[in-house]
Amino acid sequence: MSRSLRAVRGMNDIFLDEAETWEQFESLIRDWLKSYGYRPIRTPIVEPTPLFKRAIGEVTDIVEKEMYSFEDALNGEHLTLRPECTASCVRAVMQHSLLHSGPKRLYYHGPMFRHERPQKGRYRQFHQIGAEALGFDGPDIDAELILMCARLWDDLGLEDVRLELNSLGSAEERAAHRASLIEYFEARKDQLDEDASRRLYTNPLRILDTKNPDMQALVEAAPRLDAFLGEDSRAHFDGVQQILKDAGVPYRINPRLVRGLDYYNRTVFEWVTDQLGAQGTVCAGGRYDGLIEQLGGKPAPAAGFAMGVERLLALWQASGGEAEREVPDVYVVHQGELADRMAFGVAEGLRTQGFSAILHCGGGSFKAQMKKADASGAACAVIIGDDEAQAGEVTLKPLRDGGEQQRVAADALADVLADLLFAVEDDDGSV
Repeated sequence: MSRSLRAVRGMNDIFLDEAETWEQFESLIRDWLKSYGYRPIRTPIVEPTPLFKRAIGEVTDIVEKEMYSFEDALNGEHLTLRPECTASCVRAVMQHSLLHSGPKRLYYHGPMFRHERPQKGRYRQFHQIGAEALGFDGPDIDAELILMCARLWDDLGLEDVRLELNSLGSAEERAAHRASLIEYFEARKDQLDEDASRRLYTNPLRILDTKNPDMQALVEAAPRLDAFLGEDSRAHFDGVQQILKDAGVPYRINPRLVRGLDYYNRTVFEWVTDQLGAQGTVCAGGRYDGLIEQLGGKPAPAAGFAMGVERLLALWQASGGEAEREVPDVYVVHQGELADRMAFGVAEGLRTQGFSAILHCGGGSFKAQMKKADASGAACAVIIGDDEAQAGEVTLKPLRDGGEQQRVAADALADVLADLLFAVEDDDGSV
């Protein structure tokens, strides 16, 4: 196949068993989010480019290097494939005045886009699940978001997922820390790499998040933000920690945890693991009280998190997690002109009664069709030949438990099948 007809590098097809695993996993995630009172929101994949520049910060890797941005050829509008969804959620909340009726707990899931070097667990089209709590200003909502994640890891049977925690304080406290960082790094300009030199006066806090091993000693000795926290910020952070301690959730305070997005303040957190190689962050989030006002709305507190589906699925499967294969209740086998016509009605009738049924298409001998029926995983085959069709009957053959096949009147098939499937489920203890 020509390379021009292949998927874009870092953007992957998901199909068959893998796609079914995704669907089951997403269903589990939705149930978990709804159990905490979070409700769904769906935002466009394409947003105005200024939304992300204003929300994320122009001097960030995402905006500078990773966004898929383009100019609309029809009207000249600058647009971007969303690299994250918090900014989109805030834009939607502002546009539709959702907070006028009180605080909101929202969740989303879907594809995001960043032009990064593809590697395990990190792709150019990747998928995120996130929760946003808007309008809540206490430490309790910060702690709730963290406790939610702890419950999910437990539900999924994940081990070795650790919580790192920090406080970024208020805008004023960060400004004082920023001035101190600039002074510190200015005196050591000869030790800064290219990225750090570029960010020195625009976003010095991001220097602390450098991955350059040659700069680690320099960063470790830099002024720490916690020395600039005021009474209110300390009380808020203490409140979060107290709830976590009461719940028995262990954590480590990481004073160098700054997150990669400019809109965070006060509580920030990451859930990390050593099981995914260099890309060890499973989930990350925190508080972003200034973002709504920053984007032009009425000031309101907010907090949230996002987790990468690809990474979380890999971690779940590495821990022994496995989705159940979805199989039909019956596979309808048929041969003969009269049988072929009857088979459609039988299959539709079963679906009306709530059964899942695959109708064989494409012809073939009974033997070949029965091989397909067995491979489908169906519990039973419904066999229709012209003899059965003329008598208004079908042959019902169990495929999994070695039971005897039987002739059944077509109009009684649903009742007989229900009794048969219930007996099988009861025998294997699944009911």
